[in-house]
Amino acid sequence: MKIAMIIVRSLMGLLFLFASIAYFLKLYPQPELTGSMKIFNAGMEASVYLIALVKAVELICGIAFVSGRFVTLAVVLIAPIIVNIFCVHAFLDPKGLPVAIFLIIGNLFLAYGHRERYRALFSAKS
Repeated sequence: MKIAMIIVRSLMGLLFLFASIAYFLKLYPQPELTGSMKIFNAGMEASVYLIALVKAVELICGIAFVSGRFVTLAVVLIAPIIVNIFCVHAFLDPKGLPVAIFLIIGNLFLAYGHRERYRALFSAKS
C-alpha cells in the first residue's frame, strides 16, 4: 500500500505542478472555449484573483505531493479544487472527465491512507 500511495501522490503532484507552472509561465496558448465552458471561464477571469489563487494552491499541493512532505495537509487543501474540477468536467466539458475521476479516486485513496491523522478533525470534543 505504501508504494501505491507514493505512486498516486507523485502522479497527482506532477499533474498539479505541470498545470500550475504552465499557467503561471504561459507555456502554451489558451485553447478556444465554446458554449457554457466559455461563459464559466469568463466568470472566473472576471473575478481577477480566483484562477491565480487556485493555481497557487495547486502549485503548493503539487510540491507537497511530489516531495512527500505535508501530504496530509495537501490532501485537505486540494479537495475542494478537485471537486470543482470534477463538476466542471461532469457538467460542462466531459472530455476531461477521466482525469477528474483519477484525481477524485487518488485523493480519496491518499486520505484513506492517512486516515489516522484525520481522526482528530472528526472528534466532537477538543
